[in-house]
Amino acid sequence: MTHRTADLGVLQGTALLLGGVLGPGALVLPHLAAAAAGPASIAAWAGLLALSVPVALTFAALGSRHPDGGGAAAFTGLAFGERASAVVGWWFYFCVPAGIVAGALIGGEYVAAALGLDAAGLLACLLLGVAFAANAAGLRTSGGLQVGLVGLLAALLVAAVALAAPHTDAGNFTPFAPHGAGGVARAVGVLLFAFAGWEAASHLSADFADRRRGLRRATAVTLVVVGVLYLGLAVTTIGLLGERAAVTGVPLTELLAAGIGDAARPVTGAAAVLLSLGAINTFIAGAARLGVALARDGALPARLTGGPAPARSLASLAVLTGALLPPVLLWNADLDVLMRVTSACLAAVTVAGTAAAVRLLPRGAARRTAVAATVFGGAALLCCGAYLLVPLALAMAALLPARRSSPEAAPNAVAAR
Repeated sequence: MTHRTADLGVLQGTALLLGGVLGPGALVLPHLAAAAAGPASIAAWAGLLALSVPVALTFAALGSRHPDGGGAAAFTGLAFGERASAVVGWWFYFCVPAGIVAGALIGGEYVAAALGLDAAGLLACLLLGVAFAANAAGLRTSGGLQVGLVGLLAALLVAAVALAAPHTDAGNFTPFAPHGAGGVARAVGVLLFAFAGWEAASHLSADFADRRRGLRRATAVTLVVVGVLYLGLAVTTIGLLGERAAVTGVPLTELLAAGIGDAARPVTGAAAVLLSLGAINTFIAGAARLGVALARDGALPARLTGGPAPARSLASLAVLTGALLPPVLLWNADLDVLMRVTSACLAAVTVAGTAAAVRLLPRGAARRTAVAATVFGGAALLCCGAYLLVPLALAMAALLPARRSSPEAAPNAVAAR
């Protein structure tokens, strides 16, 4: 998102940062984490919140030092060169189809539950169609609307936690770890989907009225808000639903229903449409423009994603998404799998960004924080298990066109270094 003037205050900056971290994944992740680890999924939430501190602070420091940076791929290029930048770009670009299909299925599931229909797949296709059509027409969700959607999600989470808290049962927390440490690791693997987004902070530094302290303050406030919302959601989901938390596909509806009854279904159904559509639109718009940049730098074929406008890149994304839909819908591919694939790629992007920070940030507290973020992020990344094969395969594929970079890419690579 681009702002014309540097007038962001801490409050508005916090709202924008929340937009990069909170998303429709919060509507379903408590269920997926509970299915993996039971009540011990709370420990996975807490661990990733602790990891978020050095990661968020690292990207805030990068943004303050390089306010015109283009995100993790640009930072990786500055630190490690053109090929590394291409790899990170591929991780993001090619995980978008899985991520947006997952987001559409989340919205479709909530709407289908609200209407009492068995049509989550059809509704997901409609959401994807609307998002691609909007991007093809040159429409982009406005910054104000995106902030409003984040505010809606935050309000829903607060209401769900407040309404469900009085109905929780301490007995639902035992046995605490029915699936052992392995279950907690599997929960971390899927929950990484909810914590990819801190690198968005690096794009906002130049927009703060106080460039030196504004981003850091907004990051600190965002960490507190995210911590309260996510932990509150994790605890109340287990405390209210117990074993049902592992099987319900609409946990937020269940929490709201504890306080407002059947009215919870249409409320969360409508909210899920807005939240899913906003997130899908943002991912498509960002990835389409990333594809243009990757083609410019020789990391993707120009005939597929190149050109002054993102039309070819958008068409390629549509083809990839369309190719993914048949196995997902016809063979009932698990939402958990889609989110874990996306998590593995986005977590790899985040670790690459923090590793770049170790080289780019000056010696002192900032670099030590970047080292901690990289080490802890790498440990969390290992929790993705076999899904790490996806970013590994993408990295190997990305290096092939990187070796055949166009002549136009060479000046960019030199400048990046």
